[in-house]
Amino acid sequence: MKGTASEVINKNNSYSRKNKWKYIQKNWQLYIIFMLPAFLLTVIFKYLPMGGVLLAFKDYSAMKGIIGSDWVGFKYFQRFLSSPDFMSYLLNTLKVSLYGLAWGFPVPIILALLLNRIKRTGMKKKIQLIVYAPNFISVIVLCGMVRIFLSPIGPLNNLLGTSYNFMTMPSAFRIIYITSGIWQGAGWASIMYTAALANASKELTEAAVIDGANVFQQIRNVDLPAIKSIIAIQFILQAGNAMSVGFEKAFALQTDMNIGASEILATYVYKLGLLNGDYGFSTAVGLFNSVINIILLIFVNKVVAKLNDGQGL
Repeated sequence: MKGTASEVINKNNSYSRKNKWKYIQKNWQLYIIFMLPAFLLTVIFKYLPMGGVLLAFKDYSAMKGIIGSDWVGFKYFQRFLSSPDFMSYLLNTLKVSLYGLAWGFPVPIILALLLNRIKRTGMKKKIQLIVYAPNFISVIVLCGMVRIFLSPIGPLNNLLGTSYNFMTMPSAFRIIYITSGIWQGAGWASIMYTAALANASKELTEAAVIDGANVFQQIRNVDLPAIKSIIAIQFILQAGNAMSVGFEKAFALQTDMNIGASEILATYVYKLGLLNGDYGFSTAVGLFNSVINIILLIFVNKVVAKLNDGQGL
């Protein structure tokens, strides 16, 4: 049954792609109108600021401006790579990101598969509302909630009968960062998988039931093939952003006691650039971060494409 389900899904996807392409060719003007605002926003806020990358190679002076400042070559990169803190900040960034990917990536998939098994529409909508709601809490508010919950007089310590200050423990920082991120984002991240499962062929599920397949066999042979391409794309995008750990959350959860684990490249760049005014050096660190992200994205895309029958980004 596994081979039959996969073949039918691939055939339906191929037919659907052909129809979509014909529709796009026929109504291309509508797509241009729809995409133009997003295109302009991307150019203005993503591409135009790239001119600031020159700061990484210049001894910036506000009087001379970016263009008029003196070139220093790779001085800032050499300074960063030879810094005794370089490896510590790099490892902290990678650990937070990769642990978050390992633990957080499967959760939305599992959640979507579970939601797809709920047949009562009313109950399903209520559960979706509950799991989607945390996404609308701002990062700063979330961090405030975490600090209150984990304080020495907070609910967790009252439940355990202890008075630990978890926010001062370097060993607890990554656990706090990752679990709070999963709680906040897993429900929202499951929307794409839920939508794909809703469009999956019901005939295949019914055929699997008639063949005597249990729930786990239905998930393995019908549901997972239906969302396989989305899983691959999401994994590539998330793994390719391994160095892009959010600054706001790390900074909001950072304390003097846990800084050994919470000081990542993003917070380091913030302190160098905005607090110390070392714009050239902070830009060099940010550029280094972006280059590593691009390399990871290309590498992961090729690996996933080989494992996924040539389908990648």
